Amino acid sequence: MSESPEAGLDPLRARLRALGLRATAPRLAVLAVLCAQRRPLAHDEVMTRLPSGGFDRASVFRVLADLAEAGLLRRMDLGDRVWRYEIEEACATRDRAHAHFLCGDCGVATCLPPLDLGALLGVLPEGVARGRVLEITGRCGGCLAS
Repeated sequence: MSESPEAGLDPLRARLRALGLRATAPRLAVLAVLCAQRRPLAHDEVMTRLPSGGFDRASVFRVLADLAEAGLLRRMDLGDRVWRYEIEEACATRDRAHAHFLCGDCGVATCLPPLDLGALLGVLPEGVARGRVLEITGRCGGCLAS
């Protein structure tokens, strides 16, 4: 007997409740979309992957903002003034501040594997690093092929 789709949402419900949040249908749906993609998605990309007619744009935007504020999602701007969101837990399996590739043609963002970065000449400034953002832009394989 196969597991019901509802049972697959149980870990997401538990994570929401652990943070003191209600496990509403919109929150569960948005989290399910982001878990399935395993890459940063913009609001419009989330909307196109949700069941049609079930969620309005403003509600999905509020859900994304609330889940980012609660620490479940990581929100980032990869230099094109578009907020993208990814599951924070997915970041934990990599360096949290991992690099991303952004296709300048289609706008798709993907996570890059760990990169070893260092200064070729001189040294990096002393101080406490609060974080780092590295985005690499170009054209993805799909855009190059078309």
